[in-house]
Amino acid sequence: MDINSERHRSILTAVVRDYIRTAMPVGSRGLTAGHRLGVSPATVRGVMAELEENGYLVQPHTSAGRVPTEKGFRFFIDTLLEFDDISPDEKSFLRRNLNGPVAIDDALTETAKALASMTLCAGLMFTPRRSNYTIRRISLLKTDKTGVMVIIVPSAGAVSTRLVRMGVEVSAYDLERITGYLNTIALGATLGELRARIVEEMRKEKNLYDALVSKALSIGAMAVSTEDASATGAAGLCVEGKLNVLDQPEFRDDLDRMKALFKAFEEKGLLLKILDKSMEEAGMHVYLGSESSIKEFEGLGLVTAQYGRDGEVVGTLGVIGPLRMNYSRIIPLVNYTAGLLTKGF
Repeated sequence: MDINSERHRSILTAVVRDYIRTAMPVGSRGLTAGHRLGVSPATVRGVMAELEENGYLVQPHTSAGRVPTEKGFRFFIDTLLEFDDISPDEKSFLRRNLNGPVAIDDALTETAKALASMTLCAGLMFTPRRSNYTIRRISLLKTDKTGVMVIIVPSAGAVSTRLVRMGVEVSAYDLERITGYLNTIALGATLGELRARIVEEMRKEKNLYDALVSKALSIGAMAVSTEDASATGAAGLCVEGKLNVLDQPEFRDDLDRMKALFKAFEEKGLLLKILDKSMEEAGMHVYLGSESSIKEFEGLGLVTAQYGRDGEVVGTLGVIGPLRMNYSRIIPLVNYTAGLLTKGF
């Protein structure tokens, strides 16, 4: 069999597309009726039998049609896949999640929700949280009369943002001076060291009588005290839209598979194994079922892409769903979203 022949490629493509759309085994008559293949149902049956013999298709039941295997999906994605265009409305919808003075963690959560709603799968956001990163700089942004956005830029890893509420209005002039003071005590320190320095500065009697320093220490203390509390988790993993996946027919109608999938989502260490791997390998990745080396992920597909800042990888985002998810649409969405996050940082 020549998998690269036009006939074998067109019939495999038709089977994959119909299976993605219907979640049902695909028969030769349905293919002939639904696609302009230019051959008879008998010829289609013969080609499908060859594809099955060579591991690209499988017949789940004796009387049923055939469905693509992981090997079939892999060949389709690597060789035959054509990407859909992202509409202007979809691009605008994604951009809105990253606009405005909102904390980075909130933006990541909203982005995961957006990916989930647009793909009808689960959206993933992963940002490793390493407390040993040192601080490169701190920036302050006034959001309203009493609101100050504290932006902590580490030497590596994800930027952290926290909205701090002051009891009184802080002028732009004072905010500039406060920023300078905080950077003198924060530069080169880890978060833990900065917390200790703030406590030490607060104990100095002279600082109690300096209104500007007092405000600076107050802002710094509130920012670092909430750094870990409002994060998306110890490992910075956010999963949105799990029910989208659990409600797919291949899981909804199979209690054992649903239980295994639920376990995979709840035990985040399983997802972290794959996402850690994607952090180490540049570019976009598509993991199909057993390729993840995690038993609970059999029957699932995962599309991931890195996002970063200043040439450094900050985290990974992705979409996870059934093996038959719409890769033509999902891969461009994940890629575009990763680009938006990289620009946003």
